[in-house]
Amino acid sequence: MKAIAKKLVQVMNDCAYVQKSGTNDFHRYKYATAADVLEKVNASLVKHGVAVTAQAELIDLREVTTAKGNVERLATVRTTLTLIDADSGESMVCSGLGSGQDPGDKASMKACTASLKYAWLMTLAIATGDDPEADSSVDQRMASDTPKPKLPEPPMACSECGASITAGVQKVSTMRFKRPLCMGCQDKVTRKTA
Repeated sequence: MKAIAKKLVQVMNDCAYVQKSGTNDFHRYKYATAADVLEKVNASLVKHGVAVTAQAELIDLREVTTAKGNVERLATVRTTLTLIDADSGESMVCSGLGSGQDPGDKASMKACTASLKYAWLMTLAIATGDDPEADSSVDQRMASDTPKPKLPEPPMACSECGASITAGVQKVSTMRFKRPLCMGCQDKVTRKTA
């Protein structure tokens, strides 16, 4: 596996980053297209003498109902890649999963494209700037949907005698005497300083 590993390091170097050129207008985000990934990867594989065969396997196909009540097909595909060093004959196998949803007959094709793209992204550790965990819109929805527990306010007490005081008394005494004091202790401090 030494010869193919050496070539894969070169391919990884060539394909370290794929620019996001695709735009999803509906959800308003940019993404790295499968075509961009494949173009960059294929050019590097050919350059370094690595052949590839791809085999797609339908893992799951089901009907789902959309939020609007329409029935669509959701397919999940595993694509297995066999990489073969043209010089040494060494090979290695890797795979990727992808899903695709469509109201017509294209769910499986979308899933094949996604699984091939992610097989290459994961195998060659290609950066695209896409990070599903960095989806702030999901974080914001989760934060707004989850009620925040209200912590109890700490009891307000006079720093001299420990008597309970109101927020207004605490505010005024802290401004005037630099510490929370009840009315009685404020009078005592005032008399001492007069």
